Amino acid sequence: QVQLVESGGGLVQPGGSLRLSCAVSGSIFSILDIGWYRQAPGKERELVAIITRDGSSTYAGSVKGRFTASGDIAKNTVYLQMNSLKPEDTAVYYCCAASTRTYWGQGTQVTVSS
Repeated sequence: QVQLVESGGGLVQPGGSLRLSCAVSGSIFSILDIGWYRQAPGKERELVAIITRDGSSTYAGSVKGRFTASGDIAKNTVYLQMNSLKPEDTAVYYCCAASTRTYWGQGTQVTVSS
C-alpha cells in the first residue's frame, strides 16, 4: 500500500507563490513516478506535473515556466513550487503515485484571488 498526504494549500493573491508538499509512505520502493493533478469546480481533473524516481519532471503547458516539481520519491516527499499564480490556478491539488496500481491523496485547496 501507498499513502499520500498533500499540504501547503491556501489563499494567495494573483502573482503570489505557494509550495505544495506530498508526503509519501508505505511501499515507496514500488513507486515509479508521482503526478500532480488539479481539479477546479465543474471541471475534470487535469495533470499538472510529473516527477520521476530519477528526479526528472514534465509539466502541462498551462503551468510550464511557473511551476516546478522537485523532491525525492525515495526520501518520501515531493514538492510543487507554484509561482506567478493566476486565478485560473484555483483548484484542489492532488498527488498521485504510480505503482502496481495508482494511489491518490485527499487533496489540498489552492485559491488564487485578490
